This record gives sequence, structure tokens and C-alpha cells, in this order.
Amino acid sequence: MTTLRRSYDSMPARPCEWMPHIWEGCDFFAWLRLLLRNHLAVHPSQWYVAFIVTFVSLGHTLLRWVQEAWYGSQLDRVPIAHAPLFIIGHWRTGTTLLHELLILDPRHTYPNTYQCLEPNHFLLTETLFKRWFRFLLPSRRPMDNMPAGWDRPQEEEFALCMMGQPSPYLTIAFPNHPPQDPEALDLDGLPPRARQAWKKAFLGFLRRLTYKDARRLVLKSPTHTCRIPALLELFPDARFVHIVRNPFAVFPSTVNMWKAMYLAHGLQRPTFAGLEEYVFDTFTHLYARLEQSKPLLAAHRFHELRYEDLIADPVGQMRLLYERLELGGFEEFLPRLRTYLDANAGYKTNRYPELAPELRAEIGRRWGHVIRHYGYENKP
Repeated sequence: MTTLRRSYDSMPARPCEWMPHIWEGCDFFAWLRLLLRNHLAVHPSQWYVAFIVTFVSLGHTLLRWVQEAWYGSQLDRVPIAHAPLFIIGHWRTGTTLLHELLILDPRHTYPNTYQCLEPNHFLLTETLFKRWFRFLLPSRRPMDNMPAGWDRPQEEEFALCMMGQPSPYLTIAFPNHPPQDPEALDLDGLPPRARQAWKKAFLGFLRRLTYKDARRLVLKSPTHTCRIPALLELFPDARFVHIVRNPFAVFPSTVNMWKAMYLAHGLQRPTFAGLEEYVFDTFTHLYARLEQSKPLLAAHRFHELRYEDLIADPVGQMRLLYERLELGGFEEFLPRLRTYLDANAGYKTNRYPELAPELRAEIGRRWGHVIRHYGYENKP
């Protein structure tokens, strides 16, 4: 595809804050495999990062062995009494906001940032680490204005990376190489043994979360949008809520997100070559997989909403979500929701310059089926 003029490269400036690399949570063997499969192609400016990660990853592996010895096999027998509630949708569609809202319900729990970046031993170390090392995270995420912190909800996809499972997110480490593990997006392309190992690792992580907190897990990762069949194999009673947003806003925001992640956590100096095409193709694949999976879901176990409607009427949309998914308890949840909304009334999303006409036309051509299906034909 002809490279289109980018009209979305700017975002509001804010003070630069130091942050650790996400790979500092890797198990040693997961880190070694990531390096070797990419032929040790770390840019000289990032050699110090590779050295630090190598050193600390040995500690993570040792602590994992200690945790598993301490708790024994009981962790792999922890029952997950409540099937999870999965938030799905493309990146930058409001999945994080919806996650923040749903975990306000006192009946719900979630994987936090520490647990997702230190999945190998958080049962042993979380309390101590969060008490003394809060300063290691910035106050805001690198791609937007959402708060960051060890206790904030996080995508469990990062936990899978730290444990050495295949994931498209491994591309962040070596952004100048071809996309990593594209077959792990929906798991269908993985060999049977690798697919079974992924499911075992994912279930094991959720069991450890449940050991610490037995409430219903609310999980959020855009990658799960492509994995509904596999997730139903693990949790036949799981519920799914899909949030969608105007694709003309999603495209620039997603490109900006990957740029921010590559710059903050990449081990190379990213050129961003092929990034636009990657965003185009992944979006198309994700929504195709979603449509294929919808017939597998009963009406009371799947609900869709639009980001714009959630922003305009959060109470009404959350009430409808609770009714459609038969969650119950909305009136008890409502005071917490109102308190959160009042406290965050001044939140502003990133603003991007108007799309160039040729880019807008390309988005309309390639994503037109999604644009029409969700009623965004005449939206700016």
C-alpha cells in the first residue's frame, strides 16, 4: 500500500517520567527465548536494559521456584467458582475505561499491574514490593492520560509474555522485526502442544489470582477478542462485553499507542516501518474473528456497546450492560459508579489533528464493513 501522509503524529505534551521496561518482569527462560529468536538484535543504546533484564530475570525465576515450593500443588487446584467477565474490543476503543468501571463493583476483582508484570511470584512479593517501590511507575500511561500504578487494572496478556507464552505483544521488544507470534492472536495457528501450554499457563495465572481473591475476575485484553472459542473451552459460562469506537478515531489512536510502546519499551530504535499496514490488517482480522465467534455466545452472555454512548450516558449504558448480562446488583453498585464519575469529570482524551483526506478514504475503504455495521458512516 502506498504510504499515506500521517496527520496524527502529535499528542498533548506532558512532562517526561522515568519508567521501567516491561521486560524486567520476565522469567529468565522467557527472556532468553525472546533474545535468541530475535538474534540478539538489541540496539547499543539499549544494551544496559538487556543487561538489567538478564540479571533481574534470574531473580524472577528463582522466586518462582520458591513460590511454587512454598505453596505446592495447591495453586493448581484452586477452583475458579465464578466464570470471568471478559472485556473485549480493539485497542483504543475504551476497554480500559470499561474495565475501570466494572471493577468498581465490590463483587468483582481484577489482575493489577504488579501481578501482570510480575506473574511468576506475586503471591510472595506483591505486598512488600508495592509498599517500597511505588516510585518505579509513572503517574500516567505512555500512550494516553489514563492513570498508572501497581494497583491499577492491567491486561493479563503482559503476564503471559512474562511467563514465556507466545503473544503478539512480544513485537514491542523488537519493533523493527516482523510481527511476533501472529498465530497467537487467535491461538488457532499454534501447534496443539503450544496451544495447550498457553491454556495451562493462562488458567494457572487465573488460579493464582483467585487464590488471593476469590471474587469474579474482570479481565481485559484486546487480544481476547480473537480467542472467544478457546476461552469458552476453559470457561463455558464466561460473559463477554464488547466495546466499539469510531474507527476513524481508532486508527490514529492505535498507531500512536504502538509508537509510544515501541519507544518506551522497545530494545531497538523503532523505524515504524509497516506499522500502518499492521494496524489495518489486525483490525480486519480481529473483527472477522469476532463475527465468527458471536454465534457461540448466548444472548445473556454477550453484550455490545459503543464508546461514544458510554461517554454520553455512563449510568444508562452500565445499567443496560448489567441487565443484558444478568449480573444483578446494579443498584448496590450505582453509588460507587457515581462517585467515580464525579471524581473523573474533568478527564480529557488525547486529541489528534484531522485525518488527511486520503487516509480517511483508505480507512473507509478497508474498514467500511465495521463502520457501517456499527453506524459510524456519517461520524467525524
